[in-house]
Amino acid sequence: MSEKSEKSKKKEKKSALLNRRDFLKIAGVTGAAVLFTEVITSGPLSAEAVQGIGARLHAGEGATDNEWHMIIDLAKCIGCNYCVWACQAVNDVSDDSMRWNVGFPERTENGQDFYMTRPCLHCAEAPCVRVCPVGATWIRPDGIVDMDYDLCIGCRYCQVACPYDARRFNWREVVDDNRYAPTWGSSEVERRARGVVEKCTFCVHRVDRGLAQGLTPGVDPQATPACVNVCPVGARIFGDAKDPDSPFSRYMKENPTFRLREDFGTEPKVHYVRPDRRV
Repeated sequence: MSEKSEKSKKKEKKSALLNRRDFLKIAGVTGAAVLFTEVITSGPLSAEAVQGIGARLHAGEGATDNEWHMIIDLAKCIGCNYCVWACQAVNDVSDDSMRWNVGFPERTENGQDFYMTRPCLHCAEAPCVRVCPVGATWIRPDGIVDMDYDLCIGCRYCQVACPYDARRFNWREVVDDNRYAPTWGSSEVERRARGVVEKCTFCVHRVDRGLAQGLTPGVDPQATPACVNVCPVGARIFGDAKDPDSPFSRYMKENPTFRLREDFGTEPKVHYVRPDRRV
């Protein structure tokens, strides 16, 4: 075989390899979430196995005799954004595009204006947990959907799977000062590294610390999520669904509530009171 023919063959092989790489990149971006969802339905990456990774690594976190829920009373909310800013200060979220707790004006079908706010809903059947390949997000025994940022590989499957847009991907290393601190609170958690997905945790660090100190989350401010504490009109209520005397349980008995897109079957732990209580 001539030297020219040999070079030509090598060139063809190289071109084919590059084209295949390009194809894989495109296919990976557009089809990864669909393919991965199919993969986890069986075998070593089944939903049960994946959920077990995080649970095993964090065994003992979250008491089994508690189940934390939140109520957001849309009839009371005045759209002040205090809950948004307190969340950003306490959880060191300096970039507004990364907000864990979001708020926006809305209008009912009857034409009534109201303000809608949404943290992570901490679903009992959490799609984000089912798709995480490394157990970086899991459901604690107390129902809180938690994150281990050291385990997160930034694949963003959880972000795609979340039907409530409650997760944010950290695209850059954040070095900015947090303009919401100290006015709205001081940072109580470590700032996340670039390349991980982050989200609301129900201020789990306060819940755990409070219980260890004999405090009651939802009652004692030091053990209660920042967004609940700061609300000037008491539109957010937090507490233990297993305790009939908790603020959450009492409010649920007195007010009809709904959950976002209950038809999804995710069973969120955030409940809403309608803007018009008569509806």
